[in-house]
Amino acid sequence: MEQDIFEAARRVYDFMSACPPCPDRADVILVLGSHDLRVPEYAASLYLAGAAPIIICSGGYGKMTEGTFPKPEGVLFAERCIESGVPKECVLIEDKATNTGENFSLSRRLAQGREWKTGIAVCKPYMAKRALATGGKQWPEIQWNVSTPQIPFEQYAADEAAMNAEIELMAGDFQRLRVYAEKGFQLPVQIPEDAETAWKLLVQAGYDRYILS
Repeated sequence: MEQDIFEAARRVYDFMSACPPCPDRADVILVLGSHDLRVPEYAASLYLAGAAPIIICSGGYGKMTEGTFPKPEGVLFAERCIESGVPKECVLIEDKATNTGENFSLSRRLAQGREWKTGIAVCKPYMAKRALATGGKQWPEIQWNVSTPQIPFEQYAADEAAMNAEIELMAGDFQRLRVYAEKGFQLPVQIPEDAETAWKLLVQAGYDRYILS
């Protein structure tokens, strides 16, 4: 991978991963499904540290898991949480969501009747900005914070092929920060000029598989 592409991707990753510090305690942990099984393991570590008394694992099948995961993301994530020490009775499963908005809206429906006021959304690092913006729109009754596994960009993927796949996803997610805010799916996110420039370089370099037309 050329150095300028690597640096641009790292800049976008760092921007999208950055969020305000997360409090130690909340009413619920919402784990957003993806292809990254490090996420439920991290969510379990938060639960075991006393961050919240209950976990919702949300996700059906997405871009990277359709045809590759044997079960919906929410089910596999719940199993991984339980294997990591979370009591089964403390895990709720939402297994239909196909995008970030549905992670929140369908989990909100699942949680009807519960008087939760604070939540920690747990996701892969470069989904942090979108998760925070989406939660504030799709489940506004809860004050959301975001926590992610602390993995630097250069360590996130196992090899260059996997890294290229992550950059494809990340470039699409970056664009959705703006587009989905305009459509009313999430709250607006201020995007710094250097991150915008880095994203444009990635798209011009061909990382456009998930770019909306």
